[in-house]
Amino acid sequence: MITVAFALLALAGICFMIRLFIGPTVADRVIALDGLLMVITCGILVEVASDDSVAGLDTVLVVALVAFVGTGVLARYVERRGA
Repeated sequence: MITVAFALLALAGICFMIRLFIGPTVADRVIALDGLLMVITCGILVEVASDDSVAGLDTVLVVALVAFVGTGVLARYVERRGA
């Protein structure tokens, strides 16, 4: 089951990377970056669940916080730019 979760996360990550590189607008790229950070967060959580340890939970918290703040800042930039 863990392998299936990692495979689906990898597929989602590839799709977000494609949107990040070919997104026609800045807003598309911001959404793709946020989605990619969430895929990374979920990947770390799946790894923590498979190991039955709590060692990666600090990393998950930091990545989620950076994703939240970064998305807010980039959304503000897109709003001011008018794209």
